[in-house]
Amino acid sequence: MPESPEVEALARFLAAEASGREIRDVDVLEFRAIKTRSRPPEGLAGRTITGASRHGKHVELALDDGSLVVSLGRHGWMRWLDPQADAPADHTAAPDDAPPALATFGLSGDRTLEVTDAGDWVSLGLHVVGDPAEVPAISKLGPDPADAEFTRDDFARALGRRRKQVKAILQEQESLAGIGNAYSDEILHLAKVAPVTHASALDEAAADRLFDATVSTVRGAIAAREGTPIHLLKAEKVAAMRVHGRTGDACPVCGDTILDLTFSGASAQYCPTCQNGGRPL
Repeated sequence: MPESPEVEALARFLAAEASGREIRDVDVLEFRAIKTRSRPPEGLAGRTITGASRHGKHVELALDDGSLVVSLGRHGWMRWLDPQADAPADHTAAPDDAPPALATFGLSGDRTLEVTDAGDWVSLGLHVVGDPAEVPAISKLGPDPADAEFTRDDFARALGRRRKQVKAILQEQESLAGIGNAYSDEILHLAKVAPVTHASALDEAAADRLFDATVSTVRGAIAAREGTPIHLLKAEKVAAMRVHGRTGDACPVCGDTILDLTFSGASAQYCPTCQNGGRPL
């Protein structure tokens, strides 16, 4: 699932590479991706891209009139095709095993932007709007730990004294924007908090560790992805994980074996010693 560090890198790439380019043609290959049926993406031909930004896990392409918002969903991403680039093949043309394109945008300067989805069902959405706040999921977003204005008070309000597992709260976009399954595992490991712990059970010290881990993990990952080609972002994210996706490996902190936990329809990877006093959950 795309999360804020990689989506931020994608938005910055598009801001640098797509700004100033005219949308010459639009081809929607999967009509289920269109979320604003009265304003289909095909109507964007002739518009000019003026910038790009991130809203949680959504990318906004600002236009000279309105915006195209791409909700990446669970398996969505974008591909930038530049036939003049001296770059790996998957940056200049889609390889045979690449995720299918749901829509393509031909841009001035002989560039093509494709939106893709690697899932078995379409999770990516395309919204043509006058303002990104018209997208319901964006209008409901909670505060973003990547923002310089994000405070301990914002975090405390997100947690509250809720009888809800902190891993679920970290991923709840209405509470905290941009975090998904992978980075929530990394945050909880750094904070030494078990994923099944309820927010109401956190003492002040644990809540402080969780706040510090959230901010440092998200902002550190954004800094680490700066300048990474967008076709390499997923691989860099996977390589940087300490516990997520590392079931059976040794914890890099204490050496205990990282375990997998499935609960309430979700999964987590965690270290028993670092996060639960040495006891498997």
